[in-house]
Amino acid sequence: MSKTIVGFMLVDAPHSALNNAGADAGDRTDNIVRVKSIRRGRKVYPYVSGQALRYWWRDTLEKKCGWSLSPIVREKKIAFTHANPIDYDDDDVFGYMRALKAKEGGTVTRISPLKTSPLISVIGQSPTQDFGVMARHEGDPVPYEHEFYSTVLKGIFSLDLDSVGVFYAEEKTGYKNMYPDLEEKAEEEGLSHDENSKKWTMADDVRIKRAQDVIETLPHLQGGAKLTSHLTDVSPKFLVLAAINGGNHIFMNIAKEIEGEATIDFDALTEVIEEYSDSLLTDVYIGRRKGFLDDLNEKIVTLSQKNPKIKSGNIKEVVENFKDIIPELIKQ
Repeated sequence: MSKTIVGFMLVDAPHSALNNAGADAGDRTDNIVRVKSIRRGRKVYPYVSGQALRYWWRDTLEKKCGWSLSPIVREKKIAFTHANPIDYDDDDVFGYMRALKAKEGGTVTRISPLKTSPLISVIGQSPTQDFGVMARHEGDPVPYEHEFYSTVLKGIFSLDLDSVGVFYAEEKTGYKNMYPDLEEKAEEEGLSHDENSKKWTMADDVRIKRAQDVIETLPHLQGGAKLTSHLTDVSPKFLVLAAINGGNHIFMNIAKEIEGEATIDFDALTEVIEEYSDSLLTDVYIGRRKGFLDDLNEKIVTLSQKNPKIKSGNIKEVVENFKDIIPELIKQ
């Protein structure tokens, strides 16, 4: 089993078009931008792709925490990073794949310790079509259309703490992280090495900082399409954090729609906390931004009073308090 941070978040998207899909083949005009969405039954659910969320997260880590991002190399139709998780924080946490020449070590891959879902609307939507016009030039104006929506997006993520700063040289897909030049560098940098498991491990302080940074950036997440005309704050407005022994994401199904509004199913939340109490390595931290789903406050307080393992507060308080327990988890 592994030590894994699991998180659930809600993002308020009151007038948003955060991730777009271009035009549909059957559209009456080419000059229209559709939002990304999926269907379930007759309902349409806008979403933000997992790739977009990871891009926001990586970008925020660079700006907020000064992460050194791995340079991207483009060769014809492929692109890849340097595949150097020792020097580049994001190659460690976000993973990589790179096809080296056989004499250089062959193909190396790394499963990302940070895993995310798409951000998907809790509420079924009929996206609004907005019409605009470009008319600052001489001649006829140029009309265009785009879609936007008003909803609450839900998403889950996990961070495998046992994998942060830990690299393998196994001949196994996802675990062949190392190649000769990188192993040479690991030896020069003083990484600990286990010959039997072919494992290289960075110093605890580096592993701790990288894991803490991933969590610390949550209140500062920024990004998304159409910011110039929709300006959505994509940082979580409701957040649940815990660490478990294992990889199951226990908070996946705690959001629901009631009469066209998003809410939290506290019965489901209480049940999973009780059901997985023997797997929890930490308390369960619940954060909420004041002004967002204020009707949840009383239920959060009641849940905290009933169960001493529930810690609550605003988003930044919860993140800071949870971040402080990461060193102990890494060193266990």
